[in-house]
Amino acid sequence: MANELADMIVPMLREIRSDIADIKQQLHKLDTGQKSIRNALTADTMMSKFITGDFEDRIAELESQVEALMKGK
Repeated sequence: MANELADMIVPMLREIRSDIADIKQQLHKLDTGQKSIRNALTADTMMSKFITGDFEDRIAELESQVEALMKGK
């Protein structure tokens, strides 16, 4: 009877190992996807900051030009 149990348990353990390997592959794919999304969000944030900074620089330049025109009148 003990031999019969071993004959049942060993194949189950092999199947479990196979399933665990599949799950690890799926988790790796999910991790890779999350990293890609994080990188995209970081790039979007950096681009937004760059655009905002550029816009603020242009506004400051226009304000100085308006101030110079007002002083000239």
